[in-house]
Amino acid sequence: MSKPRAEYLAQESVVVPPDYRRLVMLFQNIDQSFPFGGNHVETYIDGESMLNALIEEVRKAENHIHMEYYIFNDDEVGNKVLDVLKEKAQEGVKVRVIYDDVGCWHVPSKFFRKMSDAGIEVRGFLKVHFPFFSGRVNYRNHRKLTVIDGKVGFIGGMNLADRYVKGVKWGIWRDTHLKIEGKAVHGLQTVFLMDWYFVDQKLLTSSEYFPKLPDVGSSVAQIVTGEPTSQWPDIMQGLVKAITGARKYFYVQSPYFLPTEPVLFALQTAALAGVDVRLMIPKKSDTVLPHLGTLSYLRDVLQAGVKVYQYQKGFIHSKLMISDDVLVSVGSTNMDFRSFEHNFEVNAFVYDREFAQQMKQVFIDDQADAVQVALKEWKKRPWWEKLIQGIIRLMAPLL
Repeated sequence: MSKPRAEYLAQESVVVPPDYRRLVMLFQNIDQSFPFGGNHVETYIDGESMLNALIEEVRKAENHIHMEYYIFNDDEVGNKVLDVLKEKAQEGVKVRVIYDDVGCWHVPSKFFRKMSDAGIEVRGFLKVHFPFFSGRVNYRNHRKLTVIDGKVGFIGGMNLADRYVKGVKWGIWRDTHLKIEGKAVHGLQTVFLMDWYFVDQKLLTSSEYFPKLPDVGSSVAQIVTGEPTSQWPDIMQGLVKAITGARKYFYVQSPYFLPTEPVLFALQTAALAGVDVRLMIPKKSDTVLPHLGTLSYLRDVLQAGVKVYQYQKGFIHSKLMISDDVLVSVGSTNMDFRSFEHNFEVNAFVYDREFAQQMKQVFIDDQADAVQVALKEWKKRPWWEKLIQGIIRLMAPLL
């Protein structure tokens, strides 16, 4: 942590919007997440544009490429990325990859052997050999990030698999990912190197991983992690602070909505206080039980005045939050127990008025492909649906 801390202290000034100074301080105190100014942030809302941008930046790598993904599939997308990584490794670029063992259960081991044979250092996170007898199966690395030469970083909700580009049977795969250039990449690099130490027992601290970076934009950003090993539920606490601090609006997109009590109460309190709180979830999901659990919570938020939208164009996997034309959060964290309490997650919190207005428009555009849920109609759904959803809700912390 010493190198990003030194870079943070070396900044001449970081201008944080006054209403968010406490949130910034919260993350700094509980997560050692340092706010960096002068960043340029670019958004991708579909898998193809993100994949093309990722490959383009990877091809430019001169020193190192660090990748960490929950899913790295042996399919067209996965092999397209692998081919570029193999080329860079042959050129002498240091390539390191972390994949989650459970997330990649269905990926043949020969796929990762091809990486090793090509000179790529690849490690599985918390390998599980006997899942029914191991508590490790519950603690997964859900992060999705890439760092290139310590200068360019990618973070968001997209894994490396075909469905993120080609969609699902019932429509597109709608997701959100960011490319960050600037000092905030130090935060992404820190996350990767700490995880690398965990999986490889090798501490990488060379200055080559933290190059001096000039200001390239106007965004202030923090890279915030969440993990079951932390003393505090970092990201969850930050969201509660952000929700209760909202003055005008707070918009959320999440593929699953099984909130902990503090998050649910914060959303209800904000809506009851007159804040325009909007929640967007998929109309149809990729998993049955979490979706049924999600539906069981809708009445709780609708009664408080939260506006709920069900996305119909396909599956919305986006983990996006926008508030008051200033704050944006994008990362791997879902609005559910698993993300808040069990998974290893990472989010970028960006403080920038222009960027926030851009992301607000993304949310509003998505509303055109969604249907709003009315409380009066929601109460009329069949009793057996309510019963099933209620039973599944009992298992919410496990889903």
